[in-house]
Formats: sequence, structure tokens, C-alpha cells
Amino acid sequence: MGADASKNSQPYKGSEEQSQISRWRGFLSAVGIALPAGLCRINPLRVGSHRMICDKEASIPEHLVSSLPGPEKLRMEWSLPSFINMFLPEFPHRIVPGQEHFQVLGYIAKGSFGPILKVKDKSKQKTYAVKVIPKSEILRLGVLEQSKEEVIVQRQVRHPFVHDLQDCWQTQRHIYIMCDYCSTGDLYTYWVMIGQFGEDVVKVFAAELGSALGFLHDCAIIHRDVKMENVLLTDQGHLRLADFGLSRRLERGGRAFTICGTIQYMAPEVLSGGPYNHASDWWSLGILLFALATGKFPVPPEPDHCLMLRRVRSFPYDMPKTFSPSFALLLTELLCKTPARRLRTLERFKRQTFFHGTPFDSHLLQKTPMELILELKNRPDRPAKARRGLTLESFPNFDCDFLLSSPCTPAAQDLSPTLANMERVEALLQSHIPQDDPSQREVFV
Repeated sequence: MGADASKNSQPYKGSEEQSQISRWRGFLSAVGIALPAGLCRINPLRVGSHRMICDKEASIPEHLVSSLPGPEKLRMEWSLPSFINMFLPEFPHRIVPGQEHFQVLGYIAKGSFGPILKVKDKSKQKTYAVKVIPKSEILRLGVLEQSKEEVIVQRQVRHPFVHDLQDCWQTQRHIYIMCDYCSTGDLYTYWVMIGQFGEDVVKVFAAELGSALGFLHDCAIIHRDVKMENVLLTDQGHLRLADFGLSRRLERGGRAFTICGTIQYMAPEVLSGGPYNHASDWWSLGILLFALATGKFPVPPEPDHCLMLRRVRSFPYDMPKTFSPSFALLLTELLCKTPARRLRTLERFKRQTFFHGTPFDSHLLQKTPMELILELKNRPDRPAKARRGLTLESFPNFDCDFLLSSPCTPAAQDLSPTLANMERVEALLQSHIPQDDPSQREVFV
């Protein structure tokens, strides 16, 4: 009866609806999609992903119909192939040639899904790091929303100890995420070189990373992959927290359940499949500081998260006697297995006796260069340590000469990729998708 009453109160507007259907059929036909005669309704809320719903009985509420865009407004997006338009609008499609010119100088590292390249903006004479992610790999692993979340999060945050996002875009087969280039490298490289750091250096690193985490959490962002490899160093040896590929927006009081991160840094509540919250980042910071000061992880990485969880739950996390009492107390509070009792706020972190006399003002923290880092940077073995075994052979069938030609020769200048001709590198990138060591990054859904 209710359905009949609804029909009586809202008469069927045949000519108007038929006109709309006719316009949609014409539009779909123009982009190569045939609309079956029996298909009465297209769910416009799903148009962006090209999913259609055939529903002869259910109707779209009138207040929604009136607010929907017509086919003409969607024509530009629909004119792109589906594997491109599903990446919009977070990754704009660059089709205008000659706006910015980038010369690819070489490789920085292997990312989770593809290479991280060192590129030079020839118009600004500035160097950047560009993460190259094949779309095919994103779709194969089902991490499209995660990839979008990475840039959404980084666009929202600006902090002295957080790595800045400069730009992002897509080409036909890849997306590109461009950030500032930190020529000094990452913290892991220097940890490998020196073995362990003294508490005076660890104190500065801890204050800077704690400030970054406190800021992110206040912005309702959980990082979920705090580790030495994701801590970059400036020319003065100070820190920038990087790689937001696993981050997500999470309000205070919110809960997450995805098992993700780097296995030896993961909190017990993450390893168990949740629920977990921002407190898990502070556990990861505790593991990082413990490793910096001792030269080893309290619990070595296990091959899977189930074994790692058993080890973490049974490990006592006793502090070495070489630690000062104040540093041991800080780590004990960070590595508390019960999230509700763990040190998990910046205010509580700053009140620790370990930081007595340490300013948490970003300008004061960065005022003095980290001399130890600058000394290590000039060691002859640093480039090899930074590569961590990455060679040109790590990218089989990748035309390395094409990318790494010296910029001094005219021929190399002709071959230098630009935003306009970056597509020329697409086939080369497509041939191989380098992966992280499985023991270094485990992602479970």
C-alpha cells in the first residue's frame, strides 16, 4: 500500500525521464558502451568506477536525482580509460606538455611497489624524490584506496619534522608521488654504519620524532610504519618522518584492524589484528629508539605475524643495564604491552625525565647540526651502505642507460624525461616491479 501511495503522490514523468535515459544512452554510446534496452536505472553514484546497477523497481529519490550531474559534466572523465579515471581526482592526469621538465638522475631506493627516483626540475634547478607506482600493481594488490590515502594525508600536514609532499600526478600506466629530496639519506643507513648511537644523539632523534607523531595524531592521522628506513635526514642531520603509504585518518577514540607495517616494529595489538589506535605508533617509536641505542632489535623479525605475536607477547622487554635510568624508564613506558597504559601522548612524552633540559621547539632542536651524522655522511662507504645492495641489475629489462645518461652530453639532454615525455619511460618501468624484502614489510588485510 505504501508503494501504491508513493506512486500516486509522485506521478511518473515519462517524457522527462525518457529524455534523460536517451541522453545517457547517447553519451555511453559515444564512449563505446552499449546500454541494454532493459536497463532502466543507472546508479550515478557508481559512475566513476563504471559499475552499473539494473533495477526496474527501485527508484532514485527525487532530491538526489535533481542534484546529479548530467552526462556532459562527466564526459571529460569518462573519456579517459577506466584504469586512469579510477585514480582521479587525487592524481591529476598530466596531458599538457612542456609545463615542467624533469631530468631523471638515478635511483634512490626500491619502494614497496616500484622504484624511487632522483629527479631534477630543470626550471627550478631543484632535486626531488619521485615514487613511481605502477597502476597494474596497485590494482593487483587491491591498494587503490591506500594509495589515494597516502597523498590525501600528506596534503593535509605541514610540520618541520614531517617530509613534505610537493606534487603527484598520473600517466597512462603509473602514478607519481614527488617529495623533497633528502641528500643525506635515511636513518637506517647511519645505524648500519655506526652500529649504535649514544643517548645524547638518541635524545634529539626521540624529541624530533615524538614531535612529529604528536602532530600527526592531533591531526587524526596514524602513520602505521614508523621505522628507521622511513626517517630521512636533512643537510644538517635532523629528521623528517616520511612514507605515508600505510597511514590513514583515524580520529581520537577510533579503532583500526588492518595488520600492516614492518613486522619487527609492530605493536602486539596490531599483530593480533586489532583493535588498535594511535598508541601503536608510540610502540614503534620505542622499538626504533631501543634499536638505535643497542644496535639490535629487542625481538628479531619472524617470518610471519603469528610467530612474531607469540614472541612479542612472551618477551619481557627488560632494559639493558647500560641504559641510564631515565632512558630505561622512557622505553619501558613506550614498550608497555597494554595500549591503554602505554605512553601515547606528546605531552606525557615531553614530561619524561630523559628530556630534562631538552627543548621541544622545532627551531631550537634544529639550531645545532648533528655533527655525528655529518661526519658519517662523508665516509667513503656511505653510498654503498645507502644502496643496501640495490644495483642496476636489481631492475632487469630496465633501460638504465636511458635514465642514467650523463646530463652533460647533448644526447643525454635529448633523452632526459620530462613531464611531457615521461610516458617514454612507462614501458621500461612496466617490465619490472621491485618489491621490499618480505621480512621488512608485511601487509595483511
